[in-house]
Amino acid sequence: MVRLRLRVERGEVVKEVLALVNSGYEADTPQLLIPTGLARELSLWPPPPDALETVFNTAGGPLKVWVVRRAARVMVAAEDVRSRKVEADIVISHLADEPLISDKLTGALEVALEDVAEGLWRFRWEPKEKARKTV
Repeated sequence: MVRLRLRVERGEVVKEVLALVNSGYEADTPQLLIPTGLARELSLWPPPPDALETVFNTAGGPLKVWVVRRAARVMVAAEDVRSRKVEADIVISHLADEPLISDKLTGALEVALEDVAEGLWRFRWEPKEKARKTV
């Protein structure tokens, strides 16, 4: 599996978190699914009035979530370089135990998964020999 160090910015609040890349988390927009604890730190819990309550169909069954559109700017904070900032929807789940990166957010951050079992990844603009290790 691949975990990335993300920098999540919402207004003046900036949090660095470890997040799991989940290629099976298919979304129409760049999305970062977060636990309620992190949502609280980002002033997104309790859900703001503009949050959309909905149900995601997951492998584990239906999951009630709250989606806050374009709620944060997200970037990968690697040891030696950072990705560009991406405006992302924040999806809040009371059952999540760690942040999850959707397929669209992975692509928008220009992350290429090289060997998921070994935890190897790189930025798409880097040479293929520049494999990075999961954090």
